[in-house]
Amino acid sequence: MSGRQQVGLEDQRIIPLATPADDRQCDALVEGLLQGGIPVVEIALRAEPALAAIARIARRGDVAVGAGTVLSVDQAQRTVDHGASFLVTPGFDEAVVRWAVDAGVPIIPGVMTPSEIQAARGLGLRRLKLFPAGLLGGTRALDAYGAVFRDVRFMPSGGVTQDTLRAHLAHPAVFAVSGSWMTNTAMLTAGAAAVARAAAAARGILREIDAA
Repeated sequence: MSGRQQVGLEDQRIIPLATPADDRQCDALVEGLLQGGIPVVEIALRAEPALAAIARIARRGDVAVGAGTVLSVDQAQRTVDHGASFLVTPGFDEAVVRWAVDAGVPIIPGVMTPSEIQAARGLGLRRLKLFPAGLLGGTRALDAYGAVFRDVRFMPSGGVTQDTLRAHLAHPAVFAVSGSWMTNTAMLTAGAAAVARAAAAARGILREIDAA
């Protein structure tokens, strides 16, 4: 499988977030996402197997794998060493952002306030994670921030579900949507077929938006 073409983060508009507990769940995650037409995943650094999962997926080469919940430069370095092709942080950490920029690693830092958005923008970033989007008001927050920061696009995360996916994806201030509804523990336990059905449903919504 290592000979397959590498998949990049560019143009991916649905970025599933997952925390597989073991190799079986990791394989179910990847196979399900591929079957459902979403060749990208963010592995959250919330459990011990995260680095092993990143390395396992990176070796395949058919899914773009990134590291999420990155809290320090050390974590960023270790995840990239294990094969992560992009980084996502829950909040804005200038040291982590500068390390990623200097290393040439795509990073989507989390922001919550206008001050954090301005700080990220000042470092040249134009794609940011809005977190926790649900607590901030979802599309209402996007309306407000999008009107002010017209050259910035957001990836809402935290509180996005299958039911709210369409509204978030269709928002002009959004470049991608992140969420775990299709790749949470229950879905990974159920297996690749369950992940594939959820991924295909999300992909179907995206196709409808693009066709409108």
